[in-house]
Amino acid sequence: MTQRPPGPVTAPRPAAVGWFPGLPPASGAESVPLRLICFPYAGGTPSVYRGWDARLGTGVQVVPVLLPGRGLRMRERPYTDMRPLARDIAEALVERELAHDYALFGHSMGALLAYEVACELRERGHGEPRHLFVSGSRAPHLYGDRDDRTLSDADLRQLVRALGGLGDDHSIGSAYLDRRLPVLRADLTVCEEYRWTPRPPLACPTTAFSATRDPIAPRPAVEAWRSYTSGSLLHHHLEGDHFFLNGPSRLSLLREIRSELARLTDEPGEPAPGAPDRLPTPKREPSWIC
Repeated sequence: MTQRPPGPVTAPRPAAVGWFPGLPPASGAESVPLRLICFPYAGGTPSVYRGWDARLGTGVQVVPVLLPGRGLRMRERPYTDMRPLARDIAEALVERELAHDYALFGHSMGALLAYEVACELRERGHGEPRHLFVSGSRAPHLYGDRDDRTLSDADLRQLVRALGGLGDDHSIGSAYLDRRLPVLRADLTVCEEYRWTPRPPLACPTTAFSATRDPIAPRPAVEAWRSYTSGSLLHHHLEGDHFFLNGPSRLSLLREIRSELARLTDEPGEPAPGAPDRLPTPKREPSWIC
């Protein structure tokens, strides 16, 4: 039977500390050259960014965003509308003094969210990100053509499997996905009911990533991000499916991110000699969709 996602969020805005797990409770104004704020894909958690600090250099602090409905925020109702979600994250970034000397990265839904947060901060009079990274995502005006949130449980599981979101062990992935279906549907609602609001392009340089076997964000749809920046756009087309950031292309992705961030931090563009060749991949937390 088709399950409907929960209605719009009406709960009070969460405390800023809940958005950024692991970030010290002290002011965010300490001397870190650059912060990379990382947004998850639909149903995703900060664990996908585990190990990124080691690959991106000492001049970059990776700050993953934890959305309601998962992890330590399991009891909070997930958002189903992009506007209040972007607004509340922007407010949390300002409150934690993170809205300066920062870059944004997002995969799939996370890319769309990163863009909207950047626009929200700009509208509030704060600085734009120094760089925007969008991965596995169509340009904003191309959203609104899918209706995956209304699929039956069985069909939604099959879709996630077909996109490569269950990893190598489908038995673990399926069990984990079953527990995540409500939050996944809520996140899909954010994506599928999103409609782009015309506004001036961002001024920051942008790097876009697409993958060879990604039906959600094919190469031309990712290239369309070019009109969303008045700065440069660099487009990398990597090997993989929709969840290429968790696959063999993960290190290539991180090398390109590090190279771009090195321009902002005066750090070397290549990993240190002692940096790990592999990144930890959470075996019990498969990828999702959007």
